[in-house]
Amino acid sequence: MDPANDTNDESGCGPINAVLGAPAALFGRAQRAIRDVEKSLAGHTATRALVAVPRTAKFMGATRVRSGRDDVPGLPVPSLSPALAGQVAIDETILAVAMGPNRFPRRSDYERVATELADARALYEAQGWLDDPASYHPRPPDLDAPAIAKGWALGQRYERLSFASRWQPHPDEPGRDRWESYEANHTAVVNVLRHPGEPRPWVVATHGFACGYAFMDFVGLHALHLHRDLGLNVALPVLPLHGPRKINRFSGEEFLSFDLVNTVHGLAQAVWDIRQLLSWVRAQGDPAIALYGVSLGGYVTSLLSGLEDGIDCAVAGIPVVDFPAMFRHQSPLHIRLRAVEHEILDGNAEIVHRVISPLAIEPRVPHDRRFIFAGLGDRMAPPTQAHALWHHWQEPEIYWYGGNHVGYLWSRQVTSFIDQSLTSAGLVTAEATV
Repeated sequence: MDPANDTNDESGCGPINAVLGAPAALFGRAQRAIRDVEKSLAGHTATRALVAVPRTAKFMGATRVRSGRDDVPGLPVPSLSPALAGQVAIDETILAVAMGPNRFPRRSDYERVATELADARALYEAQGWLDDPASYHPRPPDLDAPAIAKGWALGQRYERLSFASRWQPHPDEPGRDRWESYEANHTAVVNVLRHPGEPRPWVVATHGFACGYAFMDFVGLHALHLHRDLGLNVALPVLPLHGPRKINRFSGEEFLSFDLVNTVHGLAQAVWDIRQLLSWVRAQGDPAIALYGVSLGGYVTSLLSGLEDGIDCAVAGIPVVDFPAMFRHQSPLHIRLRAVEHEILDGNAEIVHRVISPLAIEPRVPHDRRFIFAGLGDRMAPPTQAHALWHHWQEPEIYWYGGNHVGYLWSRQVTSFIDQSLTSAGLVTAEATV
């Protein structure tokens, strides 16, 4: 089966081909018209969601122009269909609503963030962390005795581990006091599904942005399938500032914001906390450990794969690996230009983020046990991000599905790909995946 056609829809694409069959030379003119409509709709709260219409049309048009050309080796062109258009529209609607003017940075924010990034760059250069990003991440102490409570979600009993994170930004690091003020974030939390009896392999599965609750992560990470059907123990760490660690109403809001140093701290604390968790998992007598994550969790999985030895398998799903690039891709033009003017983008953000970049650290997981899946219609974590990881990981096995950011949830092919990845790495018997 052609993965680019995996949209779980058998409909033809005749109507779309008819609309998008214009010569490529007309595409530029259409883009300008679409941009004008997009700008008009985005300026009003009541019509902001409608921005998804011209943006979806622009994506489908660009895809039509790319059809038949292999302009990016290893990055296939999705097949056009109503199902693909619908999934792209869902992503674009979410992005349009989330990127309202009330969330835009103020003028003073540009100066403050620019200063923090410049100071961070100077410190990181002086400490040698830019030349050796792994040295930015000290190894945490082993986790001996976390507090364990009982939980219940979606008809499943689970254990809830909690322990003091004890991670702190380095002395004199910009944003240190702000990060330390997030009191709820000082306690690390992990939701655990484990079988009684003899030790079994573990999957450490890390959620995406805005998640971090058991009822979400059981679904978003296929956790119940991994536990019940494949017989695995599953540990679901809660990322900093997410779920019960959040500091305001929205899970993860301060993790991914215009305060780009916060993202550095969030990712550094995430790998610190999970490395503590891994020490506890190993103490349970585990035969094997796999890392699996989606979206933001795919980033954490990719980063951990370059820091931690003894990992038997890594599966990065719909991964983000370059937040400055994603910020540039998703921000309105006036914000991008002002960020460049203040040397935030195309300058210090890219350099500072090197210390937490999976693309700056060589993976330690064996090549034949690295796996990636991603959506060709993903507008939240553009497929270029997964493609960059695939290239850095020396082109391991990758599965492209023809859908949006969360399209993997209803793709049987993606579920099968995850199962086969874990099976080939020796964590699951072939009989369990039948």
